[in-house]
Amino acid sequence: MTSEAYLRRLGLDTRPGVCVESLRALHRAHVERIPYDNLSIQLDRPDAVATSAQRAADGGRVGYCFQQNTAFESLLADLGFATSRRHAHVWTRPADQFDDELNHLALVVSGLPTEANPGGHWWVDVGLGDAFAEPLPLVRGEHEEDGFRFEIGAGYGAQAAGRPTGPAAWTFRHDPAGVFSGVVVTSRPSDPAAVEQAHLRLGSGPDSPFRRVLVVQRRDGATSITLRGCVLHEVTATSRRSTDVTTYAAWREALERLALPVGDVTEQEWQVLWARTRGAHEAWDLAGRP
Repeated sequence: MTSEAYLRRLGLDTRPGVCVESLRALHRAHVERIPYDNLSIQLDRPDAVATSAQRAADGGRVGYCFQQNTAFESLLADLGFATSRRHAHVWTRPADQFDDELNHLALVVSGLPTEANPGGHWWVDVGLGDAFAEPLPLVRGEHEEDGFRFEIGAGYGAQAAGRPTGPAAWTFRHDPAGVFSGVVVTSRPSDPAAVEQAHLRLGSGPDSPFRRVLVVQRRDGATSITLRGCVLHEVTATSRRSTDVTTYAAWREALERLALPVGDVTEQEWQVLWARTRGAHEAWDLAGRP
């Protein structure tokens, strides 16, 4: 991977220094310029996790959480940031909160203390789709960004023992406007082999939620933009607008707005995916949009 090419894609002409301000700028540029997506999974040809950083540098689609954070981790490490990985489980239903399945990769950048974050540990995550646009300090409590409210709590074991939040384990509550409820981060295995096994399950498994519906997400300043199937969502801290995309042309325009690279997708693949996506949307309509 060429870090200079990756940085140019983020709109940066020079290598930034290792500091909190640079980390924030890199993080926000990534979520605004490189969309989160599962298009390759929808096309039944999931991209490898190991080549995520190269795709980012080459201007291609990067993918979903494992791929996004693996790419960003590679860039940060090359720039000199002290990074480490954490096992994470994203949940929406309360019944799934304590599941120990690896379905997300979290990153920690350490060694950057500030007055508000004296421990110097930051949660870096460009793979959550519609969550924070800049790193969150690993400090217990509520954090506000662009009007959205997020909460970091102690890991379940640490909470029971009364220990403060640290870089090994924590819990996260998303803003009520978010598309998921929370994340549980632990020190369970999150090495490349564990991530590759999880990616095989989520990228190709018949029961994977990533195979059910096309999802593309990008931040635009304080607005989170998501195309989910045939519905375009535009969410800020104070407003939410959802628009049904009813024609093939409008669907493709929505994907262009999300800045998703699609040069490798054939017209036949588009037509097949549109027919499947539109059919699922109509069935959802008939069922009363449960």
